[in-house]
Amino acid sequence: MSGFDFFDEIDRQRRSGRPFCVATVVRTADVTSAKAGAKAVVTEGGEILGHLGGACVKRAVLSAGREALASGQTRLIRVKPSDKVVTLTDADGAQVFRSGCPSGGTVDLLLEPYELPPLLVIFGDTPISRALARHAALAGYRLALPEGSEGPDSAARFVGADLSGLQIGPRDFVVVASQGVQDLACLRAALESPAERVSMVASRRKAGTLCDKLAGAGLEGGHIARLKSPAGLNIHAIDPQEIALSVLAEIVLWRNTDRAREGDHHESLA
Repeated sequence: MSGFDFFDEIDRQRRSGRPFCVATVVRTADVTSAKAGAKAVVTEGGEILGHLGGACVKRAVLSAGREALASGQTRLIRVKPSDKVVTLTDADGAQVFRSGCPSGGTVDLLLEPYELPPLLVIFGDTPISRALARHAALAGYRLALPEGSEGPDSAARFVGADLSGLQIGPRDFVVVASQGVQDLACLRAALESPAERVSMVASRRKAGTLCDKLAGAGLEGGHIARLKSPAGLNIHAIDPQEIALSVLAEIVLWRNTDRAREGDHHESLA
């Protein structure tokens, strides 16, 4: 790849805010086009940026890269000729992929996932939203808050209910804690975002009324069904700090449950 600079690519991927893997050839044996020390970026979308070897190595890297991103765990894989494969896990713990390449070489690669913390978008400038922002910052989440609201300097900002300037992905979270200020507009924006987990600090009755209005206005049922309200786990929370803690605890539960489920799914496909 003429002009390709691996570290520039790493920087570009980090700035994109999307997860990726670094794949490194750590060892080769017999004849192979892969070279020890070669590195590449494996994107969330299935691109390999950099040279690691031939088609068999690429297929293995893409498969292992998906698993590493889902589990968040570093993996050592080995691509070796099919006639030398006895089990799919070697004695040293390396995950084995079969190669049909006529060159007959073996390649060991290390897959290291890199993922920014999830983005937590919070609607509202209320005691609960401010407490939630503080708790989430301590837990390492990236934040997006309404323009002018109280919160960390590092938080991204959005105006009103316009989330178009944010890079929100399915694994991010949106909490509507507007509590009487532009509730319908905020909820619509939250449910139309790409985030799979959306919650609202409101009673079931209030949330139901708002959802009925959104359905009447044409919002698809699939979007509305993603709403969890009241937001938070039932820890008998009373004051804003405790309610915010329950909301964040639910988000942590969702995040860890989703990661475990995705990891199990990819393991079953190995």
